[in-house]
Amino acid sequence: MNKQQLASKIWESANKMRSKIEAGEYKDYILGFMFYKFLSDKEVKFLKDKGYTEEDIMMLDESDSESVKFIQNNIGYFIAYKDLFSTWVEKGSDFDVSDVRDALSAFGRLINKSHKKVFDRIFNTLETGLNKLGGSAAEQTKAIRDLIQLLKIIPMNGKQDYDILGFIYEYLISNFAVNAGKKAGEFYTPHEVSLLMSEIVADHLKHKEEIKIYDPTSGSGSLLINIGHSISKHMSNKDNIKYYAQELKENTYNLTRMNLIMRGILPDNIVVRNGDTLENDWPYFDESDPQGTYDPLYVDAVVSNPPYSQKWDRENKESDPRYSEFGLAPKSKADYAFLLHDLFHVKPDGIMTIVLPHGVLFRGGEEYEIRKNLIEKNHIDAIIGLPANIFFGTGIPTIIMVLKKESKKSNDILIIDASKGFIKVGNKNQLRASDIKKITDTVINKEEIERYSRVVSIEEIRQNDYNLNIPRYVDSSEPAESWDIYSLMFGGIPKKEIESLSKYWEAFPNLKNELFEEVNDAYVSLKQEDIKQVIVKNNEVNNYINKFKEHFSDFKLFMQKRLIENMTTLSIPKEVQVISNEIFRKMESFKLLDKYKSYQAFEDQWKKIAIDLEIIQTEGFDAVKKVDPNMVIKKKDNREEEVQEGWMGRVIPFEIVQNTVLKAELTQLQSKEARLSEILSSYQEIIDSLSEEEKELVLNDNGDAFDAKKVKEQIKELDDDINDEESLKYKLDKYTKLASEEKELKKTIKSDSEDLHIKTKETIESLSNEKAIDLLIHTWINPLMESINKLPNEIVNELTLKVKLLKEKYNTTFSEITKEIANTQETLLSLLDELEGDDFDMKGLSELKSLIKGD
Repeated sequence: MNKQQLASKIWESANKMRSKIEAGEYKDYILGFMFYKFLSDKEVKFLKDKGYTEEDIMMLDESDSESVKFIQNNIGYFIAYKDLFSTWVEKGSDFDVSDVRDALSAFGRLINKSHKKVFDRIFNTLETGLNKLGGSAAEQTKAIRDLIQLLKIIPMNGKQDYDILGFIYEYLISNFAVNAGKKAGEFYTPHEVSLLMSEIVADHLKHKEEIKIYDPTSGSGSLLINIGHSISKHMSNKDNIKYYAQELKENTYNLTRMNLIMRGILPDNIVVRNGDTLENDWPYFDESDPQGTYDPLYVDAVVSNPPYSQKWDRENKESDPRYSEFGLAPKSKADYAFLLHDLFHVKPDGIMTIVLPHGVLFRGGEEYEIRKNLIEKNHIDAIIGLPANIFFGTGIPTIIMVLKKESKKSNDILIIDASKGFIKVGNKNQLRASDIKKITDTVINKEEIERYSRVVSIEEIRQNDYNLNIPRYVDSSEPAESWDIYSLMFGGIPKKEIESLSKYWEAFPNLKNELFEEVNDAYVSLKQEDIKQVIVKNNEVNNYINKFKEHFSDFKLFMQKRLIENMTTLSIPKEVQVISNEIFRKMESFKLLDKYKSYQAFEDQWKKIAIDLEIIQTEGFDAVKKVDPNMVIKKKDNREEEVQEGWMGRVIPFEIVQNTVLKAELTQLQSKEARLSEILSSYQEIIDSLSEEEKELVLNDNGDAFDAKKVKEQIKELDDDINDEESLKYKLDKYTKLASEEKELKKTIKSDSEDLHIKTKETIESLSNEKAIDLLIHTWINPLMESINKLPNEIVNELTLKVKLLKEKYNTTFSEITKEIANTQETLLSLLDELEGDDFDMKGLSELKSLIKGD
């Protein structure tokens, strides 16, 4: 399984296993055990690298002080053999919940002093919550044993392990967040928002070789990790990133530490505190050595997604250096308190990004004064309006504010309305890769895009009394629909509305003349009804499409050189930037097309490519020639169990092999399947030709299919001429022959499908290197080329729709509508004249007729 499949499998099982335990709580248990497995496997791997044998490891015990000290000094902790995760697995039915309690207690005792702050009480949430896994020791033991069996499949023996482990961890947290309701906001920032903030920060810091990053409301730590990941693409050594985090809730604080450690970040680069960020600012010293450790925390980047508009204690904080320069946030809304805390810790050349509710842009009182000070002191760099309903626990629209300390070059502010760029996923909205890229590019390049972004001068902001509400500066709404009174009365399409499509006429000058003819100086009409056919056949449109394809004709070779030739050594994160830059470079010549749609096409395919590359870089090129059991969950005796249903390619999908190498066999099978579909259609045709009486005789109780037993009986009884096509006997005879053919076909199709499946498996396993590379091109590059080559078709579809809407807008004139109303009135009146009734009925009808006539 690749990491996506593995994560999905673990999540599905874990979600069922949690039963009635709240998702927000259960995550602490499964992630705690996952972290313990990581630490156990890490120790075993370290020992094997140092030459320890299996027998040596089995002898490890707390009483062996020399080994304990050696292991502690190297990895920061010690786990005895009896307490290893793998030992729990081996115990099988002998495993007991007490094994976990003893192991966690021992872990707390055996942390190296130098790593105390990283590991101390890290399993406290897990340890104190074991009772919630069952009402008795036996129930707890079963619940934990099930979890252990589930987590044992996570690999820890290759160079991609940190990424796989981190991916699964993030996947589980995000899925628990979906199920945790309002509590989800306490521990999880959606990955897409996290990635957006990360890319903005990473670009600002890309020239630095050593950096410090800080999240004062760290949650699960995903924001920090994503920023570290984005920045590391620009750095030669990712170990030059130091991570600072603070979190109020202990269980969430533990998630932060686990997440950072499991990503392979050096313990010395992790500094995490459990505390109230607003009440207890980052200490300038270690209490045990105040003078020797005095070190004010100033970092290169601060990122945060604090709780929105919560109450806070502002007493005695007037002189707090975080707030003294700007003012105190109101006690009912701590949003600006968090923002000023973040800004205080940013270095002069640093950057910060923070997620906040829209209210901070326009609310009055103390918030007005703080906002005014931030604007006048030139700290606000950009404001990004996000779509509503993208965060867990709240549906309110939010913003990201980007601030700088002293490195801001001008005193204007970039304002972006990105609220309309998203995709619906379940009941949430989600930023797409193209949305993130567009926002990031706009911030980095300070671009102005119609109905999307504006660079606003400080003078304009002052004129608006420091109100930063986004609609004041960027109107992202579509222009209001206007109606031409002449066209409504007499028909025709106004030329001024045709000119609103000028970007198309500039690209295709002759197309306008092919579509429209003049009615008079100000109005036109359509020459032909089939708008799309005119556009599709236009020479200029076809030349544009052909030029586009020609321009991208060498892109396939470019991709092959980048991916195929370097698949075992390339940097996967850095490669995204290289390829997307090349796509954007090629798109420059085609202004009519949205370059971000091409980026999305690339990203959609890249998700699959990246997973395959990770597998190849971990296992070697031979992974391309491997197949894995296709495991599915099936119900048996009222319980679910995992069973194998055939095979699947580890890298090369079966359908790619069948559509290329085994095309002949696949075509034969598809031909038989098509014939089977024809037979099923023929049954319906015969049924439709039957009379109601005949249907009663030969169909099932539902009347939608033949009853084989009834058919057999009727054929025996009927004296009809079997050659008469209208006779029931002819029709039943036809059905019988078709049914016999269907039965044989189904048997053959089943056999052929199984044979093709096995042949596909054998083909993958016996691939030559040359053929394997050819199939990788079919798997990775050809689908991307198809997606990119389809992009110009969007111009045809968009223009067709716009012209069609103009046609429909003025298709019917008011005089035609009036005439139709009059005709309808006449018809209605004549129908009323035919009605009869008593005196009261007739008086009522008379009044109704008067109303219709307008008397």
